[in-house]
Amino acid sequence: MKSYTEYLFFETSKRREYINITREVKEALRKSGIREGMALVSAMHITAGVYVNDAEEGIIQDIDNMLEEVAPFGLDYFHHRTGEDNGDAHLKSILVHHQVILPVTEGRLDLGPWQQVYYAEFDGRRRKRVIIKIIGE
Repeated sequence: MKSYTEYLFFETSKRREYINITREVKEALRKSGIREGMALVSAMHITAGVYVNDAEEGIIQDIDNMLEEVAPFGLDYFHHRTGEDNGDAHLKSILVHHQVILPVTEGRLDLGPWQQVYYAEFDGRRRKRVIIKIIGE
């Protein structure tokens, strides 16, 4: 068994952004040379997440609307007593989750026909990163 690690870095311009990283994950898999195994893709920040879903703009807007309804920006969260203003971002991260594990079969990501990998940023406008860890043979 072998492993491969790669980091992706993001400089987001908005507080909330959804970035399709499927191409970058596929490229990391290609560089790894692993043919059978798993790829872990994980946001390395507590106010971001990684998820798998469709690549249609309508879905992204629906996800954003749902998250904003459940954890709206601007409320007086207890977390704000620390001097931060990103309590909603912490909650959104929990809802999306911070990582996904993707199957690798015959040297490719074994995703469904419409599935894409996304990085979700909920407290942007500064440097963030994602780790891709691929293990297998």
